Amino acid sequence: MINDEGKIVDLYLPRKCAWTNKLITAKDHASVQLNIGHLNEEGVYTGSYTTFALTGKVRAMGEADSALDIMWRKASP
Repeated sequence: MINDEGKIVDLYLPRKCAWTNKLITAKDHASVQLNIGHLNEEGVYTGSYTTFALTGKVRAMGEADSALDIMWRKASP
């Protein structure tokens, strides 16, 4: 829900898996959310980051590392 000022005021915003595009439920305690920092040419953190969320099922199948690698290659500038 959005208020008059244009801010999101919902109490709970469900996350979606970046790889499977499925909702991450509140009971999925094996899910993770990773923030990958952006670096400049000298290797110094710029203060910005990209967020990826993965479900516990993706992690249990052992696909998390390859999924994260593929998604990062697509998302990197």
